[in-house]
Amino acid sequence: MSENKKREISDWYDQHSKSVLSFILLMVKDYQQAEDLTHDTFLKAYLYYDSFKHHSSEKTWLFSIAHNLTVDFLRKRKPSTILKEMFYLQKDNLPLPEEIVRLKEESYELYKALGALKDTYRKVIILRKIKGFSIEDTAKILSWSEGKVKSTFFRAIPALKKQLLKGGYISEETIRR
Repeated sequence: MSENKKREISDWYDQHSKSVLSFILLMVKDYQQAEDLTHDTFLKAYLYYDSFKHHSSEKTWLFSIAHNLTVDFLRKRKPSTILKEMFYLQKDNLPLPEEIVRLKEESYELYKALGALKDTYRKVIILRKIKGFSIEDTAKILSWSEGKVKSTFFRAIPALKKQLLKGGYISEETIRR
């Protein structure tokens, strides 16, 4: 069983690691930390492989693990780091050059606008629109009800449009089309 487990986790890594990494990167905005959390995601999947009941796809399960690890990481950050970020809100929060290269040029504006949204809005937009998860899978990943996913998404899209307008990335004419 152990060889099959190793092979399956390895296959999952080949299929989903880039997607998991980009999801985590959008949440933590630190490439090195995102790599570490991605590694931890697949390690945890290996350790808890026997608890995976196949009620959802392996991708949904992996994203659920990644989400939980990322939330735990963000909660454990030192309060001084959070305070520092609050004091430097006017500071240039552009991603590092290697992160910009990794992101498609046309998605940079979206990335910046997403970063300005509150956490729940950012999560639901990333999972539903960028990663393409269904409402049901998004609810499983975030441990929310399907109703909460729908209502949060319903509020998140106008907030994203507002951020894009504020940043000058789209015009009101574009939205009306």
